[in-house]
Amino acid sequence: MSVEQDVFGDQYESASRYVDILATRGIEWGLIGPREGDRLWDRHVLNSVAPAALLPPGATVADVGSGAGLPGIPLALLRPDLRVTLVEPLLRRATFLTEAVEELDLGDRVSVVRARAEDHRERYDAVVSRALAPLPRLLAWCEPLRQPDGVILALKGRSASDELAEAERELQRRGLVGEVLTVRAHPSVEPTSVVRLRAGR
Repeated sequence: MSVEQDVFGDQYESASRYVDILATRGIEWGLIGPREGDRLWDRHVLNSVAPAALLPPGATVADVGSGAGLPGIPLALLRPDLRVTLVEPLLRRATFLTEAVEELDLGDRVSVVRARAEDHRERYDAVVSRALAPLPRLLAWCEPLRQPDGVILALKGRSASDELAEAERELQRRGLVGEVLTVRAHPSVEPTSVVRLRAGR
């Protein structure tokens, strides 16, 4: 059994179909770099689901700046209990997301909202983003979407700890505490750094 099959189990077929969409239309529409075709599983899909265990059962999730649907669509595929909203301001990307959600038959639990995060008025149990913006700017977009007891999960690269340190004053101002967690979708794949932000206790 492949790593991908091991991770996604009975959702593997749908996840594989999503990777095919990324490899074709995602690249054609300029949402995925042309050199990323061979690395879609490891670098994008498995990376996106690494923090899945950090999401509470039945959570409502907003994926801010969803782009090609990462991490929102892989998380929705892996965790059918989640209700995911893909927030994306750009028309072409929102159109891509709407078509992908329809083709993957996710319409009952994944919705696409074409809006800037700061104009969106819902609140969620978890707000996720992936490689979107530096932490202080991300906070301004994500914090208003978080339920009072909810969590922000920002998938970051190696700069996670530095970004968290730089945002310390802003976190204190907003009454938030942050930590960097190292998570992985499977023991054999590269770890992912996630900045988790919650209300200070």
